[in-house]
Amino acid sequence: MSNCTIIMEFFLMGFSSIRELQVLHAILFLLIYIAALMGNLLTIAAIVTDPHLHSPMYFFLSNLSLLDLGCISVTLPKFIVNSLTGNQSISLHGCAAQIFFFIFFAATEFALLMAMSYDRFVAICHPLHYGVTMTPLCSLSVASGSWVSGLLYSAVHTGNMFRLPFSGSNLIHQFFCDIPHVLKVSSSEVCDTEYILLATSSTLVLFCFGFLIISYTYIFSTVFRMPSVEGRYKALSTCLPQLIILFLFLLAGMVTVLGPTSDTSSVQNLLISMIYTILPPFMNPIIYSLRNMKIKVALGRIMKTSFFFPERKCPSWRKLKSRRM
Repeated sequence: MSNCTIIMEFFLMGFSSIRELQVLHAILFLLIYIAALMGNLLTIAAIVTDPHLHSPMYFFLSNLSLLDLGCISVTLPKFIVNSLTGNQSISLHGCAAQIFFFIFFAATEFALLMAMSYDRFVAICHPLHYGVTMTPLCSLSVASGSWVSGLLYSAVHTGNMFRLPFSGSNLIHQFFCDIPHVLKVSSSEVCDTEYILLATSSTLVLFCFGFLIISYTYIFSTVFRMPSVEGRYKALSTCLPQLIILFLFLLAGMVTVLGPTSDTSSVQNLLISMIYTILPPFMNPIIYSLRNMKIKVALGRIMKTSFFFPERKCPSWRKLKSRRM
């Protein structure tokens, strides 16, 4: 034990060791981060301010956007600051915080995607019972359960990973505290316990995955039996964005599990990690904003109110409005 060095901080690897490229990467990822923040914030604002969007489907979507905000804020800001300052270190507590919140947001998002699939299942397969089944209280309870389950799942895994001191190399060949790389410098006891926890939780994940497959199988079988082409298009337009987001999330999960954990800072290894840390939060608002007419109308109303102020610029319009009322 006297020859064992206890790790109190880690050193993260960037995309390049050249100073000019580091600054360029910081600017590029800052633009991506701002775009993701704006997209998710506008989605939340449209859903909150528009009474026509106060339904369970859009309530779950606002929670999803909030999760995406948190997920991308876990990794990118630290990477941007490190690239600008040239300091690639992260403290042990900072690394633990990154892993905790990353698992928390990812697990909560998976639970929320299950809730959204059930919402579309009831709306399409049992439309007459939708108002009775998906009540505001039920939606709030399901969303709260998703957040609590993600919190508990994250606490168990993070607590196990950081319950014993780290020793060995403190170099992480990633631009954030990636779970597989942190486990490589953990003690064998922690790794064995973590593998047992992952094997146990994989059973629950497979059950949830089966639930998703069954739900969307019933959804598509019901949609294709609809006699009206307009009805089929309307039903598909509400569930296809969720299916695309689910596909992105599952792709990110597969990359996390099957992705490389080599001790090399190759650009390929770093780019693969971007698939599950940046792509879903960045693409989710684009998928919904471009395909959902109600959200586009609500966003247009927000833009018009924020930038044009029609009532202030045109007093005669306000008088005409008062006469009609």
